[in-house]
Amino acid sequence: MESGYEERHLLLEHQRHHPESPMHAGARRGSWRACVLILATELSETLAFAGIARNLVSYLTGELQESNAGAARDLSMWTGTCFLTPLVGAFLADSYWGRYTTIVVFMSVYIMGMITLTLSASLPTLWSMGLRRAVVYLGLYLVAFGTGGIKPCVCPFGAEQFGGDDAADPAQTAAKASLFNWCFFCTNIGSMLASTLLVWVQDRVGWSPGFGIPAAVMAVALAIFVGNKRMYHGIHDQKPRGSPLTGVCQVLVAAARKRGAEFPSDDVAILHDKLPDGYSHRMEHTNGFKFLDKAAVVVPGDVAHASPWRLSTVTQVEEVKTLLRLSTTLPTVIFFFAVTAQMSSTFVEQGAAMDTRVIGPLSVPPAALSSLEVTSILLCIPAYEAVLLPLARRITGDGRGLTQLRRLGVGLALSTLTMAYMAIVETKRLAAASRGVSVSIVWQAPAYLVLGMAEVFTSVGLLEFYYDQSPDAMKSLCTALSLVAVAAGNYLNSAIVAVVAWATTWIPQDLNQGRLDCFFWMMAGLSGINLLAFICSSMRYEYREKC
Repeated sequence: MESGYEERHLLLEHQRHHPESPMHAGARRGSWRACVLILATELSETLAFAGIARNLVSYLTGELQESNAGAARDLSMWTGTCFLTPLVGAFLADSYWGRYTTIVVFMSVYIMGMITLTLSASLPTLWSMGLRRAVVYLGLYLVAFGTGGIKPCVCPFGAEQFGGDDAADPAQTAAKASLFNWCFFCTNIGSMLASTLLVWVQDRVGWSPGFGIPAAVMAVALAIFVGNKRMYHGIHDQKPRGSPLTGVCQVLVAAARKRGAEFPSDDVAILHDKLPDGYSHRMEHTNGFKFLDKAAVVVPGDVAHASPWRLSTVTQVEEVKTLLRLSTTLPTVIFFFAVTAQMSSTFVEQGAAMDTRVIGPLSVPPAALSSLEVTSILLCIPAYEAVLLPLARRITGDGRGLTQLRRLGVGLALSTLTMAYMAIVETKRLAAASRGVSVSIVWQAPAYLVLGMAEVFTSVGLLEFYYDQSPDAMKSLCTALSLVAVAAGNYLNSAIVAVVAWATTWIPQDLNQGRLDCFFWMMAGLSGINLLAFICSSMRYEYREKC
């Protein structure tokens, strides 16, 4: 009894004098306490991003005197850049800095951009128009660069708080799945606050506080994030191993150099299965993409030279196979975001041709219905966590409830149904217009609500899928690819609309003279084909084995 007391006393003394030791830190770091701070960082970033994006056209046309076409063009270019820079931030996080340092550095750049925008709106009489325009675009692109290190790193860093990638605890697995839901929830909370309160401040109070408030919120969030560094798990546990793209190239080069090598009857036995330096666990050999296995075939002279450009390990080969498997799902997800892009384009155009009165004389702008999508997301995520997820876990026995690919499939199916519903609504609207009657814009509400549900399944499922299935050295990079899918979907939608406008008269200036219903039916049909392609692809997908 006495010796046990002495042991506990010595342990407490050690923890008091060495707070950073594993004995002490392991009990304090990670879990939901740390994730709350990480999610707050995500919310502050979304508040600032949406606060700019939602009203940037008004700022450019009203304050900088740009044309409507020029402002729309500049907004599109800036938004596209914001969804491409995550590739840069993810590369730096995976290759050199780690996620924590990347978030801190890029968030600092982001705040500098917000301060620059605030200065551009302060005391405008002190600036010439040319100088003011230069300051505005400097601030905008500092923000675009800053967001590139936050978007791809926040969710993966949050997932690290529940243990490593090979954690066997079912509770930790379930917690990671919930984290991606709540990360998306915080994103939409920030978006809603920006679309309501922040836009109101910009329009009614002024642009200086409209930009200054989110800048201050981000500065406070960064201070809290850095000030609680000791709470985070995984900052020093996994050191970046250099550029993951180098390893991919080494496997491809080694496989090409040995393209003439033959496999003995026992393929796996002669593959180089040594665990590479810096790796925490090995990946099991799989049979797909067999041509890549030749990079790991041991031939005379390989062991002596051990050049990574000539001989790869099974784990390195399997990482490349994993990337190829992930790439098969990306085209179908891109089309999903082409469908959701309709909410800011054809849905708004259709709403403008409808009766916008909702209650008596009270009318709503067509674009305002997009708030229903955000509302749907904010309601569906808690409902998914409280009702659907426990039910799915009992039925499937999987800690995640629905598998990631099934979750993606549900979202794709809902988006297909939405396009078919909007085609029916447009047919009804055209028939009423031919009789001189207007159809209420309320008929659009179910489409926004269902697409919000679809995003809960697909957008969140995509983030979780790419994080969980990506190689350890490419977590942030693969998360960035899921964000690039959003930009690619918007570009694809622009291309589809441009082709339809060139080849048909479905979407004229006066929709009563067009056939927007045909466009919606076309999108529903393409969505159905896309869903079938996804089902075929997912049935062949082999989930990554971890050991």
